[in-house]
Amino acid sequence: MDKLTVLIVDDEPVNLSLLTELLRADYRVRAAGSGRHALKAAASSPPPDLILLDVMMPEIDGYTVLETLRTHPETRDIPVIFLTALSDAVDEERGLECGANDYITKPIKPAVLRARVRTQLDVKQARDFLQNKNAFLEAEIARRMVDHEIAQQVGIRALAHLAETRDPETGNHILRTQVYVRLLAEKLRDHPRFVSHLTPANIELLTKSAPLHDIGKVGIPDSILLKPGPLTDDEWRIMKTHARLGFDAIERAEADVERPVPFLILAKEIARWHHEKWDGSGYPDGLTGDAIPVSARIMAAADVFDAMTSPRVYKPALPMSQARHFIGDARGRHFDPDVTDAFMAVYDEFARVAHHHPDAETA
Repeated sequence: MDKLTVLIVDDEPVNLSLLTELLRADYRVRAAGSGRHALKAAASSPPPDLILLDVMMPEIDGYTVLETLRTHPETRDIPVIFLTALSDAVDEERGLECGANDYITKPIKPAVLRARVRTQLDVKQARDFLQNKNAFLEAEIARRMVDHEIAQQVGIRALAHLAETRDPETGNHILRTQVYVRLLAEKLRDHPRFVSHLTPANIELLTKSAPLHDIGKVGIPDSILLKPGPLTDDEWRIMKTHARLGFDAIERAEADVERPVPFLILAKEIARWHHEKWDGSGYPDGLTGDAIPVSARIMAAADVFDAMTSPRVYKPALPMSQARHFIGDARGRHFDPDVTDAFMAVYDEFARVAHHHPDAETA
């Protein structure tokens, strides 16, 4: 095992020689004959593990050296033992207030010196061990959080793609709507009506939750979900149940965990209420205005734009300009007026996303 390094600082060569002789058998000893040389030696790599620092030195005294050491991140944690002929309690108190770890008066007693040096080095090694352990634990926690995040994202995508397998023509619908939701949320985050809802953390959760908005379609029969022509009134009533089915499925999953999962709360909101309309004519609950959760209002605009501009078994894709006009005309009826305004402001970005992530059939 490598020896620990002790830096001895004293302007008297005799003292340097004596202290070196006392410690060299157990430590790697370095010497500095002035405060200026001490600061340079302390800042070198690797730094000393301990500094024995004379107080009374010309030009730069020990107090100044210590204050300087404590101001730099590279040297502030090096333990320092003051060595001085001043035995007054006031001098000792001043040294400790400056940040010294210990205080030894001259003439030096070899046994006392070795014991004090050993104690301070033991403390430093214990502190370094804890810091390294904490750094390792923090890194491990960060790694596990990343792993958890990835696993969570995979789970969300798997559930969303499960719904998508029932409706294969949706293609990149999940990806596009997720990006659309983020674009709208980031545009609205500074708006007075939305600032309390659309915090950076909630925008991340909303974006993460968006792929689950149509998870309830798993419960819709193929004869209805994949019907190429218009639905009958009875079929439409069944189709509309997908909103409540998705909400119920997520709520049952949420019941299996011990505490609320924030992104599942938002996932339930968008699954159940993304077909609600500002004027109350939507489904499943006929909510109006601000009674519709912010998450669902944002999802509504993203979902309608994508549904209109993507091919389905029952219709071709419409031009993006037509979808833009539809959403603009439905301001205050289908959509929250401010969400509509945000959509108009970022429409060009919506169009770029749609162009870069088309469905396979239209690529």
